[in-house]
Amino acid sequence: MAPSFEQSLPDTDVSTVKQKTFSYENPSRSKFPDGIKTSGQTEPLYDLLKPGTPLTGISQNNFHLPTLAPYLTAIRAELLNGKGFILFKMFPVTAFGLHKSAVAYMGLGTYLGYFVSQNGRGHVLGHVKDVGDDPSKIDKVRIYRTAARQFFHADDSDIVGLLCVARALEGGESDIASSHHVFNTLQREHPDVLRTLCEPIWYFDRKGETSVGQQDWIRTPIFYLETPDPEGKEQPRVYSKWDPYYVRSLTRFSDAGLIPPLSPAQQHAAAVLEETCQRLALHMILEVGDIQFLSNEHVLHARTAYKDSPPPEPRRHLMRLWLATPESEGGWRLPFPDSGHLKRGGIQVNDTRPVAPLDAE
Repeated sequence: MAPSFEQSLPDTDVSTVKQKTFSYENPSRSKFPDGIKTSGQTEPLYDLLKPGTPLTGISQNNFHLPTLAPYLTAIRAELLNGKGFILFKMFPVTAFGLHKSAVAYMGLGTYLGYFVSQNGRGHVLGHVKDVGDDPSKIDKVRIYRTAARQFFHADDSDIVGLLCVARALEGGESDIASSHHVFNTLQREHPDVLRTLCEPIWYFDRKGETSVGQQDWIRTPIFYLETPDPEGKEQPRVYSKWDPYYVRSLTRFSDAGLIPPLSPAQQHAAAVLEETCQRLALHMILEVGDIQFLSNEHVLHARTAYKDSPPPEPRRHLMRLWLATPESEGGWRLPFPDSGHLKRGGIQVNDTRPVAPLDAE
């Protein structure tokens, strides 16, 4: 039988042999005339390995913008307390690609608010893209994952951002309307409709994106006021929460007698609200590289139905951010129990962790 390694070196410590084998310091010049020996393959020094920052970990602390930060602070104030929207042009999304675009876009977003999850899967970087879901199944399907028309609505966050990565072949155009202008117009033209919209009789579907023990719906008015300023210096502003898809998808519960169905007055109010928004809307077309930020507190937004280009052209694709701006940092005083929470609003299912996929899933 052939001798073992230990048998061939009976008087030598194996670890010493290995150490000498891998040593590349002070090699023999008789073997390595230039005095340098190739180091060979080694394992890393594990205590020196540091994990990279994931997209979900981007914050102002690690995304420094010393020149741009004061400008973004002013933009944030304009979003919260001014006209409520802004459009950036010529973001180099094509040159950057998806990953670098996501890093830069989310980095900008940290100066406007805190990322909140946009669905039950924890997506803090969302993707508005037709993935083939059936838009007629409104009790299960989120419309942003289809090519169907989106009626005027507000998302479940303080600020929403949309970065255009690819345009549709046809349609997919953007509309926004000031909820204050809409409110004042309804007060003047349809006071009965506005009264219905201000009553807490509206149920919103949660489409199964609920934590254990939560109801499958919430009840709220469409328009209501901020909570009073403790110092009495500011008048409460009108806040709006609306999405007709979430209101009309509840028949499975109303048919079972768990909640009341939409009354004729509510159906009329919903139609008048949509018509008024359309009449007062600002229409725009998002080009590739455009970023639209708007405040859900006082801007309602919509989009037209669209048709994608055939392959190999890319499908319409918008990267979306939902951002929270809590009271402690100048956000609106909302009549919700989480108004002071840093990441208020959004959609959180149990302890689902935040993730930031680079494309639609």
